[in-house]
Amino acid sequence: MSIFRRLPSAVRKGLATARGERVLTFAEAADGYVVATDQALFLPDGTRVPWEQVEQAGWDDEGLRLTTSEGRRLSARVASPHRLPEAVRERVNSTIVVNKYVELPGRGGVRLVARRAPGADTFSWSFHFDEGLDPDDPGLRAQAEQALEGLRRSMGV
Repeated sequence: MSIFRRLPSAVRKGLATARGERVLTFAEAADGYVVATDQALFLPDGTRVPWEQVEQAGWDDEGLRLTTSEGRRLSARVASPHRLPEAVRERVNSTIVVNKYVELPGRGGVRLVARRAPGADTFSWSFHFDEGLDPDDPGLRAQAEQALEGLRRSMGV
């Protein structure tokens, strides 16, 4: 029996999946189901979080906690996650094309991260500055942009 057939029909029908999107695994939560597909994570309230937008994900005694690239903090109380933690880790990692830390002159550093949606050809870059650095500082931003341009040239991307 496939895992998709074991997901309750009402839950399956309620998922706002894209055409061809496949369910990989799921776990029952306190208020519904957490469902991992090949393209996104669905939370019990119906929130769909594409894998390339999951900035951080972790598990504790309460269940799943995640932060999105927009800074939203989401959670789901999951008592028995089964294979969900492994699926989340694998799917998030699969979106990362480049992850490189670069020292900035006299200021600390920045992590340059390129991510791509599952099946997409294009990717987007993000800057993750060291703690205490102001990402809105124009001089710092210019240094990070310069580091990114150097990285892109060296990698041919």
